[in-house]
Amino acid sequence: MKKVIITGPTGAVGVSLIQELIAHNIEVTAICRPASKRLSSIPKHPLVRIVECGVDQLLTLKDQLDHDYDAFYHFAWDGTYGDSRQDLYRQANNILYTLDAVHLAHAAGCSVFVGAGSQSEFGHVEGVLHPDMPCAPDNGYGIAKLDAGRMSRLECRKLGIRHEWCRIVSLYGPFDGQYTMVMSGIYKMLRGERPQYTKGDQVWDYIYSKDASRAFRLVAEKGKDGSIYCFGTGKPRLLKDYILAIRDAVNPELEVGLGELPYYPNQVMHLEADISNLTKDTGFVPQYSFEEGIRETVEWARSNSK
Repeated sequence: MKKVIITGPTGAVGVSLIQELIAHNIEVTAICRPASKRLSSIPKHPLVRIVECGVDQLLTLKDQLDHDYDAFYHFAWDGTYGDSRQDLYRQANNILYTLDAVHLAHAAGCSVFVGAGSQSEFGHVEGVLHPDMPCAPDNGYGIAKLDAGRMSRLECRKLGIRHEWCRIVSLYGPFDGQYTMVMSGIYKMLRGERPQYTKGDQVWDYIYSKDASRAFRLVAEKGKDGSIYCFGTGKPRLLKDYILAIRDAVNPELEVGLGELPYYPNQVMHLEADISNLTKDTGFVPQYSFEEGIRETVEWARSNSK
């Protein structure tokens, strides 16, 4: 690849992917929401061009972009946290925006479209998430992600574009949202607070944003058309082990309240990714242990906390 487009470039995955692409001398056009408060998080580099455009206005760029791009990464999504995940009109619009992204990719000359899916597409499941297992999402966000993946695949097929859909199980890293389990815990611990948790007996599979960004690059370069890839490490751990690793990276002397909160109703206790087809098709193998990734994430949060 020599030239790519990314929507939603200001989150943990977007920023990390841009850094990954820069390291491989790949030009990036980052399409960002106008006046975004996170605009400054996009790496400043001669290879990076920022275009301010709302996800609902993507088709206005068809005549403004060059026509020699190689790949299109669609990360932009409206309504990813809290009650917004059940705002069905909002989620339904995301499907339309994804189809718009496909047509922008086609206009820009892209030969591959890579979409960011979610483990929410599977619904309430326990165990190992296989790319080809049946999906029964139980919230608006998961339903919309599943339909966006399916419809964009059909649209890409009509337009002669290779399509890849990547379902992220659980991700952490710099620039991630402050309300995730990992980031909220880090910020509380940096303030010297005592965060509360469940017993932490859930089996979980966290992937570091730098590993995920490398996987995204490899999928665009080597992925097989129509494939679904689950993003994780394939080496799950107990949630309490992750929590204690976060504590140790911040301050080993801090207390954490394990077992002080009840599990959510219908709490999923086992969630991990089967990355075998990702490894087979692209050669991807995670490089970062959680301890390595969380140390970098804590240092970033420490330097960016107010």
